[in-house]
Amino acid sequence: MNMNSGEPTLTRSNNQKVIEPEVEMNFAHFLINHAVDAAFCLGANAQFLYVNDATCLMTEYSREELLSMRLHDIDVDFSLRNWSEINSQSSVTFKSRYRTKGGRIFLVEISMNYVKYKEMEFGCAFAREKTDEIVELSVQKWTNELRDAKDNLQQEFSQLKAKEIELETSLSLLRSTLESTAIGIVAVNFEGDILSLNQKFVDMWQIPESLILSKKCPRCKAFFENQLKDPDAFNRLIWEVSSQSDFESYDILELQDGRVFAHYSKPQWLKGKIIGRVWSIWDITQSKQTEEALRLNATRFRTLAETTDTSTFLIQGTRLCYINPAVEKLTGYTKQELLTGFDLRRLIKSKKRRQIRQQDEAANFEYQEMNILTKNGTERWLACAVAKLDGGLDFGGNPVEMIAGIDITDYKYAELGLNQALEQAKQLSELRARFLSMVCHQFRTPLNIVSFSNSLLKEEVDKRTQKKIQPLLDHIQKATEQLSLMLDDILFFSKAEAAKLNFEPKPLELVQFCHDLVAQMQMSVSQKPINFVTQDKSITACIDKKLLEPILKNLLDNARKYSPSEMAIELKLYCQNDKLTFQVKDMGIGVSLVDQQRIFEPFYRGSNIDHIPGTGLGLSILKTLVDLHHGQVSVESKLGVGSTFTVILPLIKSE
Repeated sequence: MNMNSGEPTLTRSNNQKVIEPEVEMNFAHFLINHAVDAAFCLGANAQFLYVNDATCLMTEYSREELLSMRLHDIDVDFSLRNWSEINSQSSVTFKSRYRTKGGRIFLVEISMNYVKYKEMEFGCAFAREKTDEIVELSVQKWTNELRDAKDNLQQEFSQLKAKEIELETSLSLLRSTLESTAIGIVAVNFEGDILSLNQKFVDMWQIPESLILSKKCPRCKAFFENQLKDPDAFNRLIWEVSSQSDFESYDILELQDGRVFAHYSKPQWLKGKIIGRVWSIWDITQSKQTEEALRLNATRFRTLAETTDTSTFLIQGTRLCYINPAVEKLTGYTKQELLTGFDLRRLIKSKKRRQIRQQDEAANFEYQEMNILTKNGTERWLACAVAKLDGGLDFGGNPVEMIAGIDITDYKYAELGLNQALEQAKQLSELRARFLSMVCHQFRTPLNIVSFSNSLLKEEVDKRTQKKIQPLLDHIQKATEQLSLMLDDILFFSKAEAAKLNFEPKPLELVQFCHDLVAQMQMSVSQKPINFVTQDKSITACIDKKLLEPILKNLLDNARKYSPSEMAIELKLYCQNDKLTFQVKDMGIGVSLVDQQRIFEPFYRGSNIDHIPGTGLGLSILKTLVDLHHGQVSVESKLGVGSTFTVILPLIKSE
């Protein structure tokens, strides 16, 4: 192809047509310049590197002008687009708006490819005008703007609706508060017209419906004046005060029907301006009646205090503020002496609080015993009821202590004598316990000698005299054992009586304990079976084992002793209502009703025991041990039928 004619030159090589590189470049340049669509290349910072004729025609700029410009000089939407994201893609198509040199804005569709050439990166773009779609974009823009405006309006409407609901809630809460309050509330303007009121105000004044609807000044004024004892006072409080400026007022109104209302008012402000007054009105009829009753009670109290023999005085802080004549008579001081700068420490030597159970919460007082020193130096004792009172107006609002006391000096001296007698009795009891303990120990030594000697004699007896002497030796041995048991009982009783037995409860599994105790007793007395009965597999309680064992052994030994040899004895254990119950039942000789009254006394024995040995201390000791557990013991018996002894102890599950 001839270059002068604008056509490419072709050469032959191996029967193939090849386009020379320079010719090829010119040919490509020719094709791009004659393309219908605008084509251009962009370098760094969107700088135009190449533009074809269609680009110049579309933008109305010359090639030289465009090559000195950047893309954002003609692309209206350049700043709205994320070019870093576009650059990261090898090929992308999008729409944008371009501006011509003359200022016309039109829509174009752009296809852009990013390529590398000799370590250079640049973008190749083809743009086609889409002017017919600009209207569509405008409409879309308007649509979007309208949609955004609609959303904003809906949001503002929702906010206004929420505020309206919030306002309605606040108004409803305010109205509920006004209607639920125990006082009447009314708002009045400067003309005396009622602006607002609650139902309590209507009920208090018994306002008719017609007046509530009208709310006009003349009719309202006449209605209220007709109900008051002093209408002029009402005019001063309502109409005159309502027309005056910023100040608060309080007063009392008496109605013709005997009721008394308290009125409090303050100005009603609106935007920094007083538009009327708000009144709070409440019924104080009961309070006035109570006040009158208090005055009457005060008069009655003073009359009673002045005539009673009970010493009554009021103390505020460290001084006396009232005494009755009985105090003067008791102490020898005059009222003037006691109420004028008198030092209480000269009168009251000591106080001793005593706890008593209050029968009524209104009776807010405590019991004290007070030791006082009279004017002539004699000590007297008073039993006092001490109450804390509010001072009220009569005493400057400071609390007052009221004391009402009776003279118990004679009783205190008698109590002192009784305590001395009790102390002597205690000493005698301890002396007797020590004596019994000493006697038991002294008897123990010869008994041991007799028992040991008897054992030696048994070994030395020959066969010729064995039949005659052996029974005598057995009687000696049996008598020795009985004396030893008797001494054990007396020693244990002396300890119990002298309160030398300590109660030390610890966790104990009772079912196993009873099984072991029965098995131990069966080994020594096999001819009389003991049946242990319980419905529980395990019962654990805090109990003193060393005290429980003699309780049960005593009951079982007595049942065995006073029952026929062939009759079984029953030991029953059960737990019910936080109580432990031990029950021993026999079919022996029984206990008469007369003997049942004294059977737990020391050294007392039943009238039907005949020759059966015993000391009469076993059941007395048992009663003492049960009392240490804070329990109970009882007996049910019938002569010739049998007896049932029941021991009930509290169930304690922890130490």
